Amino acid sequence: MPHDQHAKGRGFRQSMSGLHTWTGLLLGWVLYAMFLTGTVSFFKEELSQWMRPELPRLTQPLDPAVVAQRVADEIGRIAPNASQWSIKLPDGRSNAVYAFWRTPGVGKVAPGFGQDYFDPITGHRAEAQETLGGDFFYRFHFQFYYMSPFWGRLLAGLAAMSMLVAIVAGVITHKKIFTDFFTFRWGKGQRSWLDAHNALSVFGLPFHVMITYTGLVTLMALYVPWGERAAIKTPAERQQLTAELSAFIRAGKPSGDKVPLGSIEAMVRQAQQRWGTTDVGRVNSANPGDATARIAVTRGDAGRVSMSPDYLEFDGVTGKLLEVHDHVGTAAETRGVLYALHIGRFSDLETRWLYFIVSFMGTAMVGTGLVMWTVKRRQKLPDPERPFFGFRLVERLNIASIAGLSIAMTAFLWANRLLPTAMADRAFWEIHVFFIVWGLTLLHALLRPAKSAWVEQLWTAAVLLALIPVLNAATTQRPLWHSLASGDWVFACIDLMCVALALLHAVLAIRTARHSARVGPPRSASKRGGMPDMSREAAT
Repeated sequence: MPHDQHAKGRGFRQSMSGLHTWTGLLLGWVLYAMFLTGTVSFFKEELSQWMRPELPRLTQPLDPAVVAQRVADEIGRIAPNASQWSIKLPDGRSNAVYAFWRTPGVGKVAPGFGQDYFDPITGHRAEAQETLGGDFFYRFHFQFYYMSPFWGRLLAGLAAMSMLVAIVAGVITHKKIFTDFFTFRWGKGQRSWLDAHNALSVFGLPFHVMITYTGLVTLMALYVPWGERAAIKTPAERQQLTAELSAFIRAGKPSGDKVPLGSIEAMVRQAQQRWGTTDVGRVNSANPGDATARIAVTRGDAGRVSMSPDYLEFDGVTGKLLEVHDHVGTAAETRGVLYALHIGRFSDLETRWLYFIVSFMGTAMVGTGLVMWTVKRRQKLPDPERPFFGFRLVERLNIASIAGLSIAMTAFLWANRLLPTAMADRAFWEIHVFFIVWGLTLLHALLRPAKSAWVEQLWTAAVLLALIPVLNAATTQRPLWHSLASGDWVFACIDLMCVALALLHAVLAIRTARHSARVGPPRSASKRGGMPDMSREAAT
């Protein structure tokens, strides 16, 4: 290759290296939190079961039609004036029925919203402690909970876009990336971090691209709303769009004629004849108790590689089938498939574990990239004992974002077991504990030397995780040995997974404690206090 072409190619890769580095760093802490909480969310239903230990596990499958009728009757008693309600039926992964309802505003009384969990056997409210369970991590994954939904999802979108850019730039930068995938040099400091980062990136590369891109697609109407606004002009078009994206029937103006609902069980039976006995996911009602009532029975997610709505619409009074919604437009179906690929609810147990493992590797990929930024630059600091402010800030944020997040997530589980059952706003206090502990890990990282902070926080996470089975045994009637003996695999697997993660954190703590930083020769005084020379680093 001629010299000028070689220099041009090297310059392009250097530019991509800088782009990869800075897009990965600037929102890397947000990406790490999104990846880790998103990974846990693949088993959010099982985690929710673990966080409601009072609810017995279902050893026999229940008839969805009977369960739907029981819970609908109970909601009718609890909220007789509801303008809308929705029931999520139990499946093989959940042991309770989740339902919510809306009540219209009357006079000076504002519209209301209620939600609760119900016992599928009795239909009554479940006698379980108040908690968001695994849904907290799921919601945090894309809107960070305390932030408003708009700004939280906008931040998640920016992080996903930066991730997509970093992936493309990283592939271009590492011209030997597939060769390096088979190379790992243990105990070599910076080289080891780079090898780990490369291996984790290449192994799950198709998944990382898919999960990032599909995450953006799920909220595309928020990020690029102009096309939708230009295409949709009338209320009828808006209603058609809603029908293609959601199975929730809009509650129109009620007639005022009070008429009881028809048989929910009979409507679900019709859906079972079409889809199968256990393949009913949700029952939605609009204007229940009114002559204009409508019922929608939606198909479950299992085995459907699409989140586009598939439902039957009934007259809520007579039970007559009014309409079958079993197909949508090409655009809506494309979105439905990409959405389903992102959240993986169609998957069986083996596929869900595969999602979990590769997503966990993606979390490690982001984490190793953040750590590698500091490891690489520490060697070139003019005075490693007194690094410049930007370096110290990144280093401390790395500690709190990686080790500190493990502590905060484990503290959330501890709070679930230790907070009083009758405590007011108990579910919110579990979340408060998560953020308070996470904030304390940042304070600890700022006050302690970096290496000491890493070791102490990793050991703290290891100890807290290792004691989860002990805590569970002390506070519930479902200890690990009992779960193993009775085949209660949800409780057993979560306890065992906490032990496995404790061992991982312990190994990282030991290796960090033994590691000695290799510091390069001092740089010139003109570089002191400034940012590293990116052109030199990109060339390495």
